[in-house]
Amino acid sequence: MTELHVRDAGTGDLDAIAAVARAAGEGEEWTGADPAYVRHLLAHGQVVVAEYGGTVVGFGATRRIGEGPAAVTMLCDLFVDPRSHGQGVGGAMLTALWQDVPRRMTFSSLHAHAVPLYTRSGLDAWWPLYYLSGDVRTLSAPAEWTLAPVAPEQVADLEREWTGNDRTADHRAWAARPGGRPVIASRHGEPLAAGVVGGAGAGYGLIHLALAPAADDAVAREAVTAVLAGLDPSDGRARVCLPGPHPATRHLLESGWRIDLLDLFMATDPGLLDPRRAVPSPELA
Repeated sequence: MTELHVRDAGTGDLDAIAAVARAAGEGEEWTGADPAYVRHLLAHGQVVVAEYGGTVVGFGATRRIGEGPAAVTMLCDLFVDPRSHGQGVGGAMLTALWQDVPRRMTFSSLHAHAVPLYTRSGLDAWWPLYYLSGDVRTLSAPAEWTLAPVAPEQVADLEREWTGNDRTADHRAWAARPGGRPVIASRHGEPLAAGVVGGAGAGYGLIHLALAPAADDAVAREAVTAVLAGLDPSDGRARVCLPGPHPATRHLLESGWRIDLLDLFMATDPGLLDPRRAVPSPELA
């Protein structure tokens, strides 16, 4: 039998990674089929590929958030060509990506192979992440809230001030996506939320949003509503990924938005991401 080999990926693997992504049903912008996304992970994270007989049959990627003992390693992608399922490919890549990494998290699909694999790797499932879509015209910006376009570095500076995490490289990459626009949402002139909107096609919407530490449930709900209500897509439709317990989730559903898909937040510790405050990117959190 041909031996399975896991190695670090390089730019020469972009086509092979894209082929695996498409075989796994991931052919959209900002997936493994998108060279810009994979190049970002190659530059700022770790990407591995798994080979059988010199043929790439899987790829995985992680991104470290934060520094020092509090750092969290996010599993961004783990995909195996369906023809190679059940051969230990995913587990071998996880071992390479998560070796000596104590604080780990990911958003798992509901695929029959995914949740058991992550559970065996020390993660537990804590809450659902909903992919919500709807018409922004059903939303009204809360009173006293304003939305201002800014440079990605300004958003990154606020997030670093609020969380201690330097996400400058990620904010620049998000801003470079189709329709990418960093924004700051303020109430009574005080910045309370900062993030990025953008994305191609049906993926357009609120990509990532950070909140000021003093934000309560009302601020969390209003910040999401203010950003979404401030969008002007040609067809009126946008998307946001929200934890099930987030205060804005119920409000959007009551406004006619719908859940198109859900993932599971899986982590070694439920406190690695606050489901009542986080508006995460499913790929980079």
